[in-house]
Amino acid sequence: MAITHSTTARNALANAILGLIDGDAGAGRIEIYTAARATLLGTLTLSDPAGTVATGTLTFSAIAQDTAADATGSAALFDIKDNSGDLVLSGTITATGGGGDLTMPSVSITAGEPIQISSLTYSASA
Repeated sequence: MAITHSTTARNALANAILGLIDGDAGAGRIEIYTAARATLLGTLTLSDPAGTVATGTLTFSAIAQDTAADATGSAALFDIKDNSGDLVLSGTITATGGGGDLTMPSVSITAGEPIQISSLTYSASA
């Protein structure tokens, strides 16, 4: 049997993540990388505060697009960092339907082109 969390505990976990992202003055960010973090493809700025929590889920507010990707490559990993660059959480990226923690219509990123994330949530396990 798997360990489960109450809604109160899930909210506390999600609020802790939000607190870490928002803990420094200024907005956090999402960094998009190729596999093994070999190449930083782009950086998107989170809202400040980064989002809101309800029923154990952090729903991120508007995420500013990166208007010009830094490099060309296939997006595979992402890091969410606070304003000082301290890592808060990491995950995988796949094309929609691929089962990644973050899905995008296409993982193909081209230098100079915009990178956009329309929505993102973090859920503490039930």
